[in-house]
Amino acid sequence: MSDSDERASAGEAAEAGEAGEAGEAGETVRPKRKDARRNKESLLDAAAAVFVTSGVEAPVRDIAARAGVGVGTIYRHFPTRADLIIAVYRHQVEACAEAGPALLAAGPTPHAALGRWINLFVDFLVTKHGLAAVLQSDSSGFDTLHAYFLDRLVPVCARLLEAAAAADEIRSDLEAYELMRGVGNLCIGAENDSRYDARRLVDVLVAGLRRSD
Repeated sequence: MSDSDERASAGEAAEAGEAGEAGEAGETVRPKRKDARRNKESLLDAAAAVFVTSGVEAPVRDIAARAGVGVGTIYRHFPTRADLIIAVYRHQVEACAEAGPALLAAGPTPHAALGRWINLFVDFLVTKHGLAAVLQSDSSGFDTLHAYFLDRLVPVCARLLEAAAAADEIRSDLEAYELMRGVGNLCIGAENDSRYDARRLVDVLVAGLRRSD
């Protein structure tokens, strides 16, 4: 089924869903804002998981099935595939950004927290795969997203590096952008080569940051 066919069916599903929300007494049930936000985040988590396994062109019905909702619910939140992909991208950036301070607070050492955060960053890069191709007709939109990505994640990585350097665990002359760029380069093309384990090489890179003396 094409996106247009799914969207047509989604319109009928949406109307049915809205009718169900009215209830027998004709009173509209308005979910709390927090519940609505949680539901939307669940949709984005489901979409991200499907994108990892099936790519960004995966059928919307697969995302709806994983999220446990109707296709109409997806289209009410995200009218086009580009809307959904961009939302997933931003959602993953925010999750990665928020994880940095949490890992630093809970980790046994700053270096351990850095390693765990880098693993999350690698997961994010896999989810991000295919975004550029989808947005190739809107270079300004992609540029905006890339700037957002850098603004949110580079400071988080820098804080982790600074904490590890202050604890005398790693060398102090490494820039966050350098490390993130290096990790990104190690991940290029990994999904197309079963003999190449990017995560293993990223682990070697993070281990190599430790001071030798």
